[in-house]
Amino acid sequence: LGGFEERVQARVKTFGPFGSGNQDNLTMYMDLADGIFLNQIMLQIDPRPTNQRINKHVNNDVNLRIQNLTILVRNIKTYYQAKPVLQ
Repeated sequence: LGGFEERVQARVKTFGPFGSGNQDNLTMYMDLADGIFLNQIMLQIDPRPTNQRINKHVNNDVNLRIQNLTILVRNIKTYYQAKPVLQ
């Protein structure tokens, strides 16, 4: 999986600064799993304001992580539902 991990990290880094560069792979993936960075990417894709605030200090709290990822999924759904259908 080493090659896959490097490709994922390279792709994620194209959206902006991610991690300190000194983090190990597990720490970087946990940052992704917390939903904070992924929500920031979604805001770059669709900058429309949202009333939902993400939890920036998850600290391995599963409930906060779930809330962040739920917000992300909701924003993705809103983005695709608001786009006109191409025919």
